[in-house]
Amino acid sequence: MKVLVAVKRVIDYNVKVRVKPDHSDVDLTNVKMAMNPFCEIAVEEAIQLKERGVASEVVAVTIGPKAAQEQLRTALALGADRAIHLETDERVESLAVARLLKSVIDEEQPELVLLGKQAIDSDNNQTGQMLAALMDWPQATFASRVLIEDGKATVTREIDGGLQTIALDLPAIITSDLRLNEPRYAKLPDIMKAKKKPLDVRSVADSGVDIAPRTRLLRVEMPAERQAGERVESVDALLDKLKNEAKVI
Repeated sequence: MKVLVAVKRVIDYNVKVRVKPDHSDVDLTNVKMAMNPFCEIAVEEAIQLKERGVASEVVAVTIGPKAAQEQLRTALALGADRAIHLETDERVESLAVARLLKSVIDEEQPELVLLGKQAIDSDNNQTGQMLAALMDWPQATFASRVLIEDGKATVTREIDGGLQTIALDLPAIITSDLRLNEPRYAKLPDIMKAKKKPLDVRSVADSGVDIAPRTRLLRVEMPAERQAGERVESVDALLDKLKNEAKVI
């Protein structure tokens, strides 16, 4: 079984995000970048499926600038067999990402596609669902457990009311949640071996997919600083402030 896993290059989650002085976007100058944490979980799940003998090949794919090859090399060092880079310097929205991934799926014909449930930069939580709609494949989002047997996937999903377990026919789309697994660290020998693994670089322009944005970024602002709390002497005083000052009741 071939598994395709999508990864995204984002600002490292340990880095404090800065806004450009003109508020046109987030400032990426000299900022440490990394693989999206939910994508790391998806990669780990694909590798574990291979280690259990369920998957025969793991293919990593990303869409982004030339520098995104760093994240593909990380996926290769973790255990992916080969990688595909759809190169573009343009900002690519969720729908365009789903369409580009569909073009790769149509070519690669994987039995399973794994993605992170969302990226920590845009936080849209859209690509997996859009891809499933475009492919007309079953989907399981927010997966915290995945079991593949007899051409079916049994997935435990994290939902508002608790946990939900569903069965899917393959091929299918699965998006990973935080508790699906704990990603491993790449070892130095594996990092060196990853340099020799195949990485296929293609231009997004050659894909025939329209990546023109459907939305326009107007302005980026830092969130307002939190105000210091205030102690009150009684419940009545608290209710008075909530009603007359905060105006939330």
